[in-house]
Amino acid sequence: MGNTSYVVLWSLALSAGLGLATGCASRRANPEPRAVAPRPEAPTPQPVTNAEAKVILPPGAAKAPAPFEGEGWEAMFDGRSLRGWRATAFAGHGEVHRESGVIVLGMGDPFTGINWTNAFPKMDYEVALDAMRLSGSDFFCGLTLPVGTNFCSLIVGGWGGSLVGISSLDGMDASENETTKFMSFETGRWYRIRLRVTEKKIQAWIDGDKVVDVDTVGKRISVRPGDIEMSEPFGLAAWETSAAYREVRFRRVNGS
Repeated sequence: MGNTSYVVLWSLALSAGLGLATGCASRRANPEPRAVAPRPEAPTPQPVTNAEAKVILPPGAAKAPAPFEGEGWEAMFDGRSLRGWRATAFAGHGEVHRESGVIVLGMGDPFTGINWTNAFPKMDYEVALDAMRLSGSDFFCGLTLPVGTNFCSLIVGGWGGSLVGISSLDGMDASENETTKFMSFETGRWYRIRLRVTEKKIQAWIDGDKVVDVDTVGKRISVRPGDIEMSEPFGLAAWETSAAYREVRFRRVNGS
């Protein structure tokens, strides 16, 4: 091997040695890695609150209620609290809350309802309220109440939105007995519903028009078998429909 080759090899070895020394010096000069700023954590998703889930009431909800005819009416809802009421424990029920002075039932699957928890007459009384369908297409007022030692329901807006009647008379529900009627009900509109129970009759009015006038002597009175029985002894319910109620009142009457 010539002198030139020895010179080249010696040069390459010297360069490699210098590189290793430089690398070791660099590592000694930087014994710790530079700190890296931590990434900010992603915000935790917040649950939807009841306030966000509330129903937006239509403009019709602000319409002033019609005056009550007669005297002796006792308020069951003061517009400021749900005192005296509890949500009915229907499976799949929607939210129940007070909003803008009315009781709102969120849409259930299928039922949402409320029960009155205070004393209520069993006979010779009238009950009245304003009811509104907010959404959905079935009954927005299922008013269950006592008739002596039995119970029945006035259904308003059932069977696709138009049925009115009493469930049940002699085992036949509101769609198949002598009280069956069909009416048109607008969404977002208040209807004044009034029902009178005496020893011999059940009568009901909607916006002043009599829609039920049935002689109950000798008839078997009951609610339709099923979940609606949970509305006893006094309750309001809606089926696959969101509803609003206000001005819930009752009074005692003579039995004539």
